[in-house]
Amino acid sequence: MSKYSEQFNAERFLEENSVLAFLLRRQNNLREARRVIWIWLDQTQFKAYSEEGLLHPVELVIVRDCISALRLMSSARKEKRSGFSLVRAVWDVACGRERADLIPAFWAEVTHLFRGARGQSKIYRELQKQKPDLLEGREAAIARSEELDEMWERARRIAMRYPHGLQKDVIEKRGNNRRRIRQVLGASPDEWKDWRWQLRHVARELHQVERLVTLSREERECIRMAREAKLPFGVTPYYLSLMDNGPDRSADHAIRAQVFPDRNYVEQMSLHRGERERAFDFMLERDTSPVELITRRYSPIVIFKPYNTCPQICMYCQRNWEIDDVLDHRALASREKIDSAIEWLEGHPAVTEVLVTGGDPLVLGNGKLRELLGRIAAIRHIQRIRIGSRTPVTLPMRITESLADMLAGFRIPGRREVAFITHIEHAYEVTPGMVEAVDRLKRRGIGVYNQMVFTFENSRRFEAALLRRVLRLAGVDPYYTFNMKGKEETDRFRVPMARLLQEQKEESRLLSGLDRTDEAVYNVPRLGKNYLRAVQHRDMISILPDGKRVYEFHPWEKKMMLQETFVSQDMAILPYLEKLEACGEDPLDYESIWYYF
Repeated sequence: MSKYSEQFNAERFLEENSVLAFLLRRQNNLREARRVIWIWLDQTQFKAYSEEGLLHPVELVIVRDCISALRLMSSARKEKRSGFSLVRAVWDVACGRERADLIPAFWAEVTHLFRGARGQSKIYRELQKQKPDLLEGREAAIARSEELDEMWERARRIAMRYPHGLQKDVIEKRGNNRRRIRQVLGASPDEWKDWRWQLRHVARELHQVERLVTLSREERECIRMAREAKLPFGVTPYYLSLMDNGPDRSADHAIRAQVFPDRNYVEQMSLHRGERERAFDFMLERDTSPVELITRRYSPIVIFKPYNTCPQICMYCQRNWEIDDVLDHRALASREKIDSAIEWLEGHPAVTEVLVTGGDPLVLGNGKLRELLGRIAAIRHIQRIRIGSRTPVTLPMRITESLADMLAGFRIPGRREVAFITHIEHAYEVTPGMVEAVDRLKRRGIGVYNQMVFTFENSRRFEAALLRRVLRLAGVDPYYTFNMKGKEETDRFRVPMARLLQEQKEESRLLSGLDRTDEAVYNVPRLGKNYLRAVQHRDMISILPDGKRVYEFHPWEKKMMLQETFVSQDMAILPYLEKLEACGEDPLDYESIWYYF
């Protein structure tokens, strides 16, 4: 346990909330304890808002939010939904009853909530420079400008810790990597630039990967286990060239994490081999597929999945349960299934937009792809075709001039749009080759948009912000930032939702509006995206004994029709901060995370 974690325990909580603890000890049952907590919350809020000038207005916002959260979590209705009683836990401890299930992660959450409710969040550790009350006009503007300079300089210094793929030294290092890998594989420069050659030389086995990049002992063992379990695995030579030729993960951690499995992933995927759909179909596509190859969660748009594999496998892939192997020869759907899907599209004029994904449809040759897209474009009510592909990152040489011309051929300005949706996770993935691929599409009027998944590998201060800035300079619009799904096999990637909210409100806000066009969302199973920008889209309804927050997400159509809510457990904040601390971060730099709900 770290020094940061040691401060959170029952004794410390009771000491800080001695009056409440005294009152709870006098209660005879849970109903009375609940009433005491509600009265305490009412009185605390009344005091905070009545004593004008004692608390800064911004601190009062934290008081409001914490009290609102505690009220929800203290209600019997929300306890039933979450399956845990926060009131009973606090009451038991106040009365001296043993609660060994309540670990420091729980007390960290509860301690911060009650501190915030009392107006003692302590997140404003440094007194802001006091500006004279009468400062106005040019003097006020200069003072504010200096303040903004200081904020940006701090952000710049932090972001400079993270290298990106457009820096001169990184480009040179990767040039050496390419030459070394080409020599091992006996490839000419022209062959390296041929996407078909890249696909023929995807590294699928441990001995192939080891020839091309240095692995840690753990990476080596997990790849071996994955292949013995016959789990899908593969990495393009190009993507391997983005890895530093050493196992320290100081710069290429996000790249390695994308494709090298960990033990939990291998064990979970192996354990549920015979029931993948039930175990790993987090988004319940089985309940939202009106016909094979089609998924529909919204009125105007559907997902069309004609090709079910990729040049390489991302470890936290939403559809990992569907993919049998990298570049599997059976990946293309049968003619009958494709015909049935197209016929379904033709019969549903409410659908005006189709996202063609999979798998990665750009593994297909231009001829087959042209045929598929042509059939979609022939449907009169289709106004937008999206292509979902990670090839700009994993295989940028696939975006050839001829492919870009073919895709642009389906554009009819004012009638039909073609958009390209990709998935770039880290600024270290952005390369000159990727920028050229994006530019080929942009010059033909095809917009390129990025969907980032917010994971541990890009969640340090200003790490995601750097990616957005680099993406915009590369011609890619940030589109969505997804909160990690609660899939057991991808636990190592998970980040508390509060950290994504903190990133959006603190780091992203220092960027230009054109850099931060992405929307933070949580994908609710069966229902689709829940927008995280406003607390009105969800309720925090409990904190479990292990510190995990429980959220009740509202359906997107809640004001139009009755629809069930969705209850989900988040990752606990304290273990996440401990993990950051192990990577050299200071948990106190993230202290405001506790007050994002």
